[in-house]
Amino acid sequence: MPTIHSHYLGELRTEQTHVASGQKFITDAPLDNQGRGEAISPTDSVCAALSACMMTLMGIAARTHEINIAGLQASVTKHMQSNPRKIQKIEIEFYGWIHIPDERQRLILERTAMTCPVALSLHPDIEQDIKFRYD
Repeated sequence: MPTIHSHYLGELRTEQTHVASGQKFITDAPLDNQGRGEAISPTDSVCAALSACMMTLMGIAARTHEINIAGLQASVTKHMQSNPRKIQKIEIEFYGWIHIPDERQRLILERTAMTCPVALSLHPDIEQDIKFRYD
């Protein structure tokens, strides 16, 4: 059984359906690549997947080690290369969580984030600049 069903809607827009849950999302080509930019672009969704995957693994580690990461957020910035057009760099800054004074807990979370399947699946030419800011 497929994981995702993709449907081209025309005008550089697609609809993606997660088969198991039925959840859907739309993608649009960005304004700087002939699109309308009215929905997340495919390359933006790659960056969002990286952030979400890292957060999910940190959540698993937090649950396992009883670390409070309530309020965790991330700011994600994508940098594109023009020739060939591709993602050059993804910057993610994690912030907004309760102060974590224990250095061991910080290392657990940070190392876990870097082992997420999306991070490990991206081409090595894509720079992943990951920062952790503790409030």
